[in-house]
Amino acid sequence: MTKKVAVILAGCGVQDGAEIYETTLTLLRLDQRGIEYRCFAPDIAQREVIDHHRGEAVEGETRNVLVEAGRLARGEISPLAELDAEAFDGLVLPGGFGVAKNLCDFALAGSDMEVLAQLRDAVVPFHEARKPIGLMCIAPVLVPKLLGSGIAVTVGNDPGVAGAISSMGGLHRSCAVDDIVVDHENRVVTTPAYMLASRISEAGEGIFKLVDKLDELMA
Repeated sequence: MTKKVAVILAGCGVQDGAEIYETTLTLLRLDQRGIEYRCFAPDIAQREVIDHHRGEAVEGETRNVLVEAGRLARGEISPLAELDAEAFDGLVLPGGFGVAKNLCDFALAGSDMEVLAQLRDAVVPFHEARKPIGLMCIAPVLVPKLLGSGIAVTVGNDPGVAGAISSMGGLHRSCAVDDIVVDHENRVVTTPAYMLASRISEAGEGIFKLVDKLDELMA
């Protein structure tokens, strides 16, 4: 039977949505491994819109996370509310600051953050069913509030984010850009990706390892 993975996106664009390279590398590796996938995103307004050319917030402009993520998924995407863990063998959350702005409010609240309710409703059943979950870049910051305390994750070596993860009850592990951290007991796999990467090839090494490990854990 072909394995199937759900991929949750937070929009489209590193500064206000899902990181495009991380998402593309994830989908590429899933396809190379013969793993089917389906993308999902919450049908909500983005917290803010960033002009990626100037790196500045665009006042008065609103965009929808699901609509923007649809650009990245070539239209093959479903509302997050429709994600049923029983239909999938694993889950991946690429990074990008949309994770910290749209899927939770870490960008504003830090360790006092709250997780989007529909994200919790979608992801927790994977964890309860012991289906592997992969997170990259800033996305591992979700783990303590989403899946519980004491789970080992990495964002690389950023002291501020690592400290926030620890203060929320998580276990942060330093990690090189081309490597992964695996919490075997909780079946959670993380990699730094663009928290450390300076080139797409660097991000790709860790992301490919993450997908390969998910494939192994889904066996």
